[in-house]
Amino acid sequence: MSKTIQFNDFTKVDIRVGTIIEVNDFPEARNPAYKLTIDFGALGVKKSSAQITTLYKKEDLIDKQILAVVNFPKKQIGKFMSECLVLGAVNGKDVTLLNPELKVKNGSTVS
Repeated sequence: MSKTIQFNDFTKVDIRVGTIIEVNDFPEARNPAYKLTIDFGALGVKKSSAQITTLYKKEDLIDKQILAVVNFPKKQIGKFMSECLVLGAVNGKDVTLLNPELKVKNGSTVS
């Protein structure tokens, strides 16, 4: 188990719902990954890299809603700038994306 945090620590993390609108291969990544373009509604469109190639095909990701942390600093990954952190459950090398059970408005908060 990881270190215990206070509730105030959790409230600093801004997790939002977004819809994947574009998926591209990311051959420069150290581990197989996709470049994702995600629509977060009023927050705008953000890009992210995700190591989800073992369970997802590019065409299956279009219009899929996901959860992402949107208030981390941008991170340079090779020549690509990641603007958010897509959330998933890790099982070995497989990452299962976390997503709302029902369709919700892009940019909706998670609490």
